[in-house]
Amino acid sequence: MLLPVGLVLNTAIQGFPGPESLTESAGPVSLCQIVDFASQWQTVINVSWNSRHVTSKKVNSTAMISTNINRMREKLRAGQTVLGAGITHTDPTVTEALAPSVDFFWFDMEHNPATTESMLGHLIAARAGGAPSIVRIPSNDVGWVKRVLDSGAEGIILPRAYSAQDAAKFVSACRYPPMGTRGFGPRRPMQYGRLQQQEYLQQANRDVFVTIQVETIELVQELDEVLKIEGLDSLVLGPQDLSGSMGRLGETTHPEVVDVMTTVASKARAAGKFIGSGLDADPDFAKLLIDCGVQWLQAGNDFQFMINGCESAYSQIREAVS
Repeated sequence: MLLPVGLVLNTAIQGFPGPESLTESAGPVSLCQIVDFASQWQTVINVSWNSRHVTSKKVNSTAMISTNINRMREKLRAGQTVLGAGITHTDPTVTEALAPSVDFFWFDMEHNPATTESMLGHLIAARAGGAPSIVRIPSNDVGWVKRVLDSGAEGIILPRAYSAQDAAKFVSACRYPPMGTRGFGPRRPMQYGRLQQQEYLQQANRDVFVTIQVETIELVQELDEVLKIEGLDSLVLGPQDLSGSMGRLGETTHPEVVDVMTTVASKARAAGKFIGSGLDADPDFAKLLIDCGVQWLQAGNDFQFMINGCESAYSQIREAVS
């Protein structure tokens, strides 16, 4: 949706940019742009009918672009089971609609034809809805780490790591020196330059939620070394691929697979790391994972919720009128 230049706005919102951000552009202002800045600042907007003169008053610029992820950490430390939705569709209204119902979002860039532009829309919608945003990247490529974190993701997941060396490379790319080797180029995370650099660097190294997905038996065999990596916040199970690497693809409840998942969860928690898992919208399997020691679960995704909701409602309607 685009707003015409001549639209009259007389409102007070949180986070619209200063006048330079709008007046330098000759094109229309997108709604996403308004929402994006809306959660950073308190600003009074006054746009006249025939001009785009904007006056703004900055009230608070001391916080990083989002700290929703720290509320998730607090829930985990308090012993709560944390539930989130996987997002596969490109339309950010999906995230907007689900935000009040979830503890976090898992945006999947590995198995879906999502672009970084569509990801950005979801990150904006998640922040506006007060939900943490965690992005699973497609590969252990530093370029993906940069694009995702510099777009404002609060957490990041590496899938299909095979060794402690793979894991260490990834974690290093997520942390700024001296903790790691992350290149400097944030836009949204620094409130578009409004934050002081040193303040931002400290917050980023402290707050970004860095996660390795355990999907290969090779990584399980090096788990003790993985858990020694400084800057790693969590492990997250990938039951399907993990079972496949054990020669039992799809047998995610097989005793041998369950035993490995329990071992991973136990070792992670003993090392002071969080442990999560991805899964379908399956309450029985979620209970099994919780019994294994899993603390946070991406339990189902957007299209599953639509299908399940549709089929359940229609079944009840047909039963009621039969």
